[in-house]
Amino acid sequence: MGEEPAAQVQLLRSQKTKLLEILSADPDFVLQHADSRFLLSPGGYQQVKSCRIPSEKVTELLDHIIQRGAEAVQGFLELLKERALQETFPMLTDVQVNTQSPGRKQTSKRKRPPEAQEVISFKKPCNNGSVLVKEKQLMSVARAIGKSWREIGRMALDIPTVKLEQIEEDHSTHVERVFAMLRYWRTCQREKATAAQLHSLLSHNDWALPPESIDFLLETD
Repeated sequence: MGEEPAAQVQLLRSQKTKLLEILSADPDFVLQHADSRFLLSPGGYQQVKSCRIPSEKVTELLDHIIQRGAEAVQGFLELLKERALQETFPMLTDVQVNTQSPGRKQTSKRKRPPEAQEVISFKKPCNNGSVLVKEKQLMSVARAIGKSWREIGRMALDIPTVKLEQIEEDHSTHVERVFAMLRYWRTCQREKATAAQLHSLLSHNDWALPPESIDFLLETD
């Protein structure tokens, strides 16, 4: 019994890097859900909310939860398993959030190095046989998209204007804004967010990108 609270805190610490990458796509969504469960102190909520950069907001949130102790950590781990969070951040399915029930799945995950887990999750085929688009690919695409990124976001990726304005406000550089837009698209599309699908969306109509800048999306490892 005495070891379990420490195990919960240690588990959240071990997943911080992966959670930072996943939850930065929409940190305010996570913050509001965490606050609705009273996982943050009033002062902690205001401190997290005041952060302007998504990654810093998630870092502040996770650190605050950990500092509040095992009860807050357990509540946050349970929150990550909720349907609303899983649907908004589909990559959460690859994050270990259980400290008990060491069954087959958890045992097999513990035997795998974290690096292997990430490679396996990114290379997991979708229903149509394609592979989910990777972070590195999204960054390469972000560098290829110019000033028309908002048009591409609205017309090609079907992202609401309000979300694009929020992204523009939260990120200071052009590449960061485009990368955040692409990550948001991937989060929304879930299993449909394949490299081939992104290539198809960016290859048509007036916003079509030069083939040489996105054809790498069609390459298979």
